Formats: sequence, structure tokens, C-alpha cells
Amino acid sequence: MLIAFAVLLVFQCLGEGLVFLLRLPVPGPVAGMLLLLVALVAFPRLHEIVEAGANELLRHLSLLFVPAGVGIIVAAASGSGHWLAICAAVVGSTLLTLAVTALVLRALTPAHKNGKGSDV
Repeated sequence: MLIAFAVLLVFQCLGEGLVFLLRLPVPGPVAGMLLLLVALVAFPRLHEIVEAGANELLRHLSLLFVPAGVGIIVAAASGSGHWLAICAAVVGSTLLTLAVTALVLRALTPAHKNGKGSDV
């Protein structure tokens, strides 16, 4: 399993390095996962090595969310007295996101471009 973790970390480091060198607008771990995908397709034997470590990480995935949860609880104390502004910002940004998504979907729908209604 140590080899599996090492392989996963090597690909994450490769992704971080690639993103840094090429100044790509993609997170390093995502680039590393894409590199790992290419390596898994090119070298099927690598699948056997990585599978055990990946399954163990997935089994304990919920533990990886504990630091984020603690950070949210700690940061919540600094928001005291500003709950109205925070709630207004959350509701407003949610409504704005829904409206923009609807407008983009409407603009990209082929039936709308032809002026015909949908038959759904």
C-alpha cells in the first residue's frame, strides 16, 4: 500500500509541477489525476498497484472532511453580528446563479434559437 500512496503522490506532484511551469488555469491535483488516467490507460499493470491504496483512501474519505468542518466552526465565530448580511449574500448569490444559469441554458438551447417552443 505504501507504493500505491507513493504513486498517487508522485502524480499529484507532477500535476502541481506541470501547472506551475505551464501556468495552466487548472488545479495541480486535477492535472495530476489526468496524468494518472493517461498512465493507467498506457500501463494497465499500474492499475493493480494503485487500486489497493485508492480503495483505502476512499474507505476513510470522511476523515478528510474533518479539518474543513473544524475550520467552518472556527470561522463561524468571527461572523457573529453579521448574520443578516451573510444570509442576504447567500440568498442573493444563489438567486443570481440560478438566473444566470437559466439565461445561459436558454441561449444555448437549439429550440430557442429557432423560435420554436419545446415539445417537452
